[in-house]
Amino acid sequence: MTELFNITIYNYLMIFLRIGTIFMLMPGLSASYVNIQVRLIFALAVSLVAMPLIVPHLPPEPKEFSIMVQYILNEISVGIFLGMIMQFLFFALNLAGSIASQAIGFSNAQIFDPTFQNQTMLIESFFSIIAVTLIFIMNLHHLMFEAVIDSYYLFVPGQMLPWADFAAHMTDTMSKSFTFGFKLGSPFIAFTIIFYTSIGLVSRLMPQLNIFFLSLPLQIYLGIGLLFITAPIIISVFLRYFDEGLYLFTH
Repeated sequence: MTELFNITIYNYLMIFLRIGTIFMLMPGLSASYVNIQVRLIFALAVSLVAMPLIVPHLPPEPKEFSIMVQYILNEISVGIFLGMIMQFLFFALNLAGSIASQAIGFSNAQIFDPTFQNQTMLIESFFSIIAVTLIFIMNLHHLMFEAVIDSYYLFVPGQMLPWADFAAHMTDTMSKSFTFGFKLGSPFIAFTIIFYTSIGLVSRLMPQLNIFFLSLPLQIYLGIGLLFITAPIIISVFLRYFDEGLYLFTH
């Protein structure tokens, strides 16, 4: 009975290490408005529910302490890797929001972003909150949980981790998110170029016009109008990108 109890505790600990680490970094659950105790309870509950699916993939309990430490560090590393990939996917939307804020003239309008727990530009925070809300409304968080469970098929506990593949995939994801963020923000980049070019021409054609008095409110009004038109498209395209990024870890 004691041996069976020790095996159960060992299996539960191995599962909780990976799932708990991911939940501490997962978009939505890692936000400051989610209490740490709530995250902990949620991770413990999911680990318990997932035990029947994951236990067959776990290695037997090691007899040596050094091997046990290696197992623990590997599980935490996999959790950090998957959590950071989800955060890197979100970076594309943050970059698009930053570009939009600067184009509209809200670059100095800083507010607290509860999703990432730091000071961000107004539009950037707006995009991140809307995206997290829609992820849970559209059940994309199910895909995140599926990626967590399926990670046990990709990165089997007890085996050597593909550190080179981890580094390559994280670098590739960051690069793609950076490029995709510029694509999402391209309407505002085009707006900035066209607006300032037009203002420059007007200032040359009408030197007596107070161009600074005219340009600032016009930039805000036109920028907000462009935001109303493009925001639904930006969010929907980003959610598709986020879905495709997580789909790589499911089978």
